[in-house]
Amino acid sequence: MSSARQGWLRGVKVSPGLLRRGMCMWPPFRGAGIKVTRVSDDYREVDVMLKLGLLNRNYFGTQFGGSLYAMTDPFHALMMFHNLGRDYVVWDKAGAIRYVKPGRGPVYAHLRLDAEAIEHARAATANGDRHEPTFSADIVDAHGETVAVVAKTLHIRRVSARAAGDRDPAPRHAAA
Repeated sequence: MSSARQGWLRGVKVSPGLLRRGMCMWPPFRGAGIKVTRVSDDYREVDVMLKLGLLNRNYFGTQFGGSLYAMTDPFHALMMFHNLGRDYVVWDKAGAIRYVKPGRGPVYAHLRLDAEAIEHARAATANGDRHEPTFSADIVDAHGETVAVVAKTLHIRRVSARAAGDRDPAPRHAAA
């Protein structure tokens, strides 16, 4: 899949502060009550908070599982993309959540991307191969007790200059 099909925002430089504010205003996050409280300057750490409210409360009066998953959903891919750069395609490949205990109040997630994971992705994709690492993040309550564990698998591939947009204006077809 070409990088051009990853969307127009892929080519826009976004500061960590603008990314944080934009994610807080993003309708799915805003509607669910999800707030991004910090994006580190190197895009390797993101802190997210979810207060228990009327719109994210389930039938049993605890945090809705979809909101718990959503609060971590885009960040590993965004962190990896911002660290690898435009020469890479980064997609979410798979995700899973394991609920440990009910969230009865505000919950928090601290997502982190290690430098080793970035370097491993560069090395694994150097020859055009795809790389599909899995990352995990704990969602904790105000007491630091784990409420849920989210696992995200990414699809990472280095893009050649030709695939990144330096294509010929007219495609060439083989003669019959």
